[in-house]
Amino acid sequence: MNIRLKLSIQFTAIVLSILVLFSISIYYFSSDFRKKDFSNRLQEKAITTAKLLIEVKEVDSVLLKIIDRNTVNILENENIIIYNELNTPIYKNTDSINIKYSIDLIEKVKKQKRVYFSKNKYECIGVIFEWGNKDFVVIASAYDKYGLKELRNLKIILILGLLFTFLLTFFAGLFYSERAMKPILMVIKQVNNISASHLDARVEEGNGKDEIARLAITFNKMLARLELAFESQRQFVSNVSHELRTPLTSLTGQLEVTLMKKREIEEYETILKSLLEDIKTLNSLSNGLLELAHSNIDIHAFELNAIRIDEVLYIIQNELIKSNPDYIISVDFENFPDDEQNLILNANENLLKIAFKNIIDNACKFSKNKRVDINLGFDDKYLIIKFIDQGIGIPDEEKDKIFEAFYRASNSNEILGHGIGLSLVNKVIELHHGNLEIESEVNKGTIIKISLPY
Repeated sequence: MNIRLKLSIQFTAIVLSILVLFSISIYYFSSDFRKKDFSNRLQEKAITTAKLLIEVKEVDSVLLKIIDRNTVNILENENIIIYNELNTPIYKNTDSINIKYSIDLIEKVKKQKRVYFSKNKYECIGVIFEWGNKDFVVIASAYDKYGLKELRNLKIILILGLLFTFLLTFFAGLFYSERAMKPILMVIKQVNNISASHLDARVEEGNGKDEIARLAITFNKMLARLELAFESQRQFVSNVSHELRTPLTSLTGQLEVTLMKKREIEEYETILKSLLEDIKTLNSLSNGLLELAHSNIDIHAFELNAIRIDEVLYIIQNELIKSNPDYIISVDFENFPDDEQNLILNANENLLKIAFKNIIDNACKFSKNKRVDINLGFDDKYLIIKFIDQGIGIPDEEKDKIFEAFYRASNSNEILGHGIGLSLVNKVIELHHGNLEIESEVNKGTIIKISLPY
């Protein structure tokens, strides 16, 4: 069932439910009014008959019957019986009356003064008529032919009105739901025309105010993010292909040249050393790409543990100095915390090691003195780590680009690298909900400040 039909059915059900309740209320109150009005007319007739018989001396039961027979009866099949204090009937308006009332009923009327009840198709009322010290019971009954007929007509009108309203409401609901769904159908049509090769297309945003317009705006924002992601992916694949082509081409070329003729052992050793350097470069690039791919995963996919940042930095210091004896790495505190718990973060140790290693390795690699100073600091919300070097620096106009994968600053071409490091660092810090700031001046050095939340 589509939304249009569902909305029409729901709208019809709601309107019909309201109208049914309204119609039932009209019928109920009309029926109640008819009943009260008819009982009042019965009571007036009963009291009037009793007054003529009892209060007017000139009128006896025979004369009263003659008066009743020659009077136009407003009430259909009207029957009136008057009982004296001994519960004996002293008057019947017609001899053909076949309705009989029990002594219990008569006593009930005496006790309650007014009793309304039904007997077969007749509606009856019993009332007390007081005269002197005597209480007379008057019971009048009749058939409300016209009132019941009007009530039946009202019922038919209400039922037909409900049926007509049901059909009218359903088709009106279809019409208006179609108009309401038209902008959504337009959005669906436009979305169906968007493919991976046409992510620059956008959905019409209408008036920009209602819910459908907000849906279109949200969808356009999503398309913009997808377009950016696809463009980044294409750029990434292009850069990877370019970076991989260089060492692979070098390997292929050297092997082809080597196989062209037989060579001396010394030449083979030289070629193998060159091939080994290219393989190391390729291996380094592959590891960097794998780490970069992992950094795009949600942090919740990694195991998080409580780690001491100073211990992690000391481990990295020992590992890098061991593999690069010319590196000078200093770890110090700007202010030692009063509580050592401030040194502990809930983080992924391997990811932070990769990030810190890249920063330290870059700092030493791009500095003539091969030195980096690491300072630990604290505030109420963050553990702050500063990496300070005296290297070649980063040009101002390129600071916003260095976090892009494979981008290398224009003054770093003479030093080997792939441009993966800072991009990887930035993603790792983002995964840990931290902040990364860079202050740099060409030929004077760089300060990288990382703030990690507790």
